[in-house]
Amino acid sequence: MSYYFTKTLNKDFDTVIDKVTEELKKEGFGILTEIDVKETFKKKLDVDFRKYRILGACNPQMAHQAITAESKIGTMLPCNVIVQETKDGKTEVSAVDPVASMQAVKNDTLGGVATQVREKLKKVIEQLN
Repeated sequence: MSYYFTKTLNKDFDTVIDKVTEELKKEGFGILTEIDVKETFKKKLDVDFRKYRILGACNPQMAHQAITAESKIGTMLPCNVIVQETKDGKTEVSAVDPVASMQAVKNDTLGGVATQVREKLKKVIEQLN
């Protein structure tokens, strides 16, 4: 089982960031965190790196259900979505599969929530064009 969903687009990085954010909103997700890995590596390590952004996406209703079902599940939240520049100048978007990442947690209620989040994140990736 893969731990992520992915799609490569022939669009520029900033356009894809905007499109991903828009598609996440359609599925009830907001962006809680945004980590610019390229900028961080340059600042902290003085290393040049490709455009790579980690978006911490959260659907508040789903997060509430998950935390209610499993109090420590916040260690796995928010759901990460990455947008990165590829070597051939395209932009790749990948989202975590919450079902795969939560396999170690034995909680049927949480499993149901993870399945719902999985479907929403898969839809986000599928809608990108």
